[in-house]
Amino acid sequence: MANRIHPTAVVGDGVVLGDGNLVGPYSVILGPCRIGDGNWIGPHVSIGAPAEWRGGPHPAAWDGELAGEGVEIGDGNRLREFVTVHQGTKRATRIDDECYLLVRSHVGHDVLLDNGVTLSCSAQLGGHTEVGAHANIGMGAVVHQHSRIGPGAMVGMGASVRREVAPFSIAVGNPAREVGVNEVGLGRCGVAGPAAEAMAEYVKGHAPVPDGLPGEIAALLAAWERGRTPAE
Repeated sequence: MANRIHPTAVVGDGVVLGDGNLVGPYSVILGPCRIGDGNWIGPHVSIGAPAEWRGGPHPAAWDGELAGEGVEIGDGNRLREFVTVHQGTKRATRIDDECYLLVRSHVGHDVLLDNGVTLSCSAQLGGHTEVGAHANIGMGAVVHQHSRIGPGAMVGMGASVRREVAPFSIAVGNPAREVGVNEVGLGRCGVAGPAAEAMAEYVKGHAPVPDGLPGEIAALLAAWERGRTPAE
């Protein structure tokens, strides 16, 4: 299926598009950037602008001056109006598959979004943030650079995340603190009954990763545990 690119959109040098993408009016996509298939990129979206780093390069990428580690976007994502995604500095900024980025949300440089992440309106992710699969970041939430948000976590609207949010937890406030278990998220991921009860104990830090989880969820939690530093 052919891509549909509005005549007012700017697609710069170094941008590689897959198939079936829609790029709306006045959006700007700058290279280096690789985008997969079936993405909906709405009006006034900006992808691939330089990192907000005072000492970094600020090339005119729309004139072919390319710099940075790029942006990688997978398949089936929805980027709504005025979303911004910045170039990576040490690795590509990456948005995997089936993510939904609502109006005015921001993905800073070197950020990694796993599959199925939702960024609500005006959610702001600082550089090098990592967000696990199926996490949901509430309206107006702010995530400090180098923070980690676990798979299936729910960050409440207006929260201020300064370091880490555990998988399938609910975090609210400034600074954000974990106040419960994201039971809705567990249910959406096929975790119910005794497995959900065991997950609640894991989220609270009272037990290891339980047995009997769906394969995808078990793999996500194993990866999360491997990513922890010794101090954690």
